[in-house]
Amino acid sequence: MANGYAYNAAANEAKAIGVAMPISFKSSVEVCRWLRGQKVEQAYKMLDRAAALKEAVPFTRYFEEIAHQKNVGPGKFPVKACTYIKRIIESAEKNAQFKGLNSSNLIIKHIAAQSGGKVFHQGRNGRQGKNAHIEVVLAEGMKTEKKVKKEGGKAAPKK
Repeated sequence: MANGYAYNAAANEAKAIGVAMPISFKSSVEVCRWLRGQKVEQAYKMLDRAAALKEAVPFTRYFEEIAHQKNVGPGKFPVKACTYIKRIIESAEKNAQFKGLNSSNLIIKHIAAQSGGKVFHQGRNGRQGKNAHIEVVLAEGMKTEKKVKKEGGKAAPKK
């Protein structure tokens, strides 16, 4: 990665990286925070709704001069960031299938955005282009076991 930071995925995790994606770093940070910990199927639905301008992504860090959206607070519809991040999640899901992981209960364990290198446009104003690196790690969902209770309604004593 550009900053030297990279998540070391375990054997039961799948990883995908998008380098120098032409999307806004600030928007990608907020979308990544919004998706962290979600199931993959749920993340696809959320990204599709945001790209279709039906569900706003809440902005909690970079929210100066951002309009409030219905039921969200300060939020935006980062269409371009959502489409690129969806591609990376799809790639990580295919990597998980290749590793033999069950794709029906994958969750987004780690998703992060780092700022990419600066791209300069030639011309009269010479403005800079936007770049971001995206890193996604998927893991199989944890199976939750219900606590066994006695007939009296009290939990079993700890040893």
